[in-house]
Amino acid sequence: MKVTIKDYLTSVAQNFEELKQNSSAIENAASVVITALNNKNKIIFCGNGGSAADSQHLAAELMGRYKVDRSPLPAIAVTVDTSALTAIANDYGYDNVFSRQINGLGTQGDVLFALSTSGKSESILGAIKTAKNIGMKIISLTGSSINEMNDLSDVCINVPSKETNHIQEMHITIGHLICGLVEDELFKK
Repeated sequence: MKVTIKDYLTSVAQNFEELKQNSSAIENAASVVITALNNKNKIIFCGNGGSAADSQHLAAELMGRYKVDRSPLPAIAVTVDTSALTAIANDYGYDNVFSRQINGLGTQGDVLFALSTSGKSESILGAIKTAKNIGMKIISLTGSSINEMNDLSDVCINVPSKETNHIQEMHITIGHLICGLVEDELFKK
């Protein structure tokens, strides 16, 4: 068991060392969020499974607080309303559960923060396309494989792994980092 633990932690450490190569993209993503919030726009998060949990988590960090006791920032995860999710899935198909909500809630200048470990989720790709049509900015987090999210996003951060668990570890870290950068910029003392 000790070998498994050491190997896992070594793998995580190596992934995070490689993730440093994405520093410019992370800075760009933070700038997109900061610009939107300065312009009184909102941040809308979406993802499936663990990425849905991360979406909800990051929206809460902005709406509540990350590290700084401050005013709330307009953020929402369209992954949390089970009535909307199940009604839309039932009436329009699961591929439309996020795009339909984006169409109803999103406005030009808002930011869609899309998380997908595979980069192939039709519900995420549909949300991105809808957001793009509205005039929203798109920030995407995905794995190491170049995919359609890269072409559709204003900023796409491909983390250095193909394993779902490791991708999610880096996604939440990037999200936390962006929340910290946002607070630093908007609420400097």
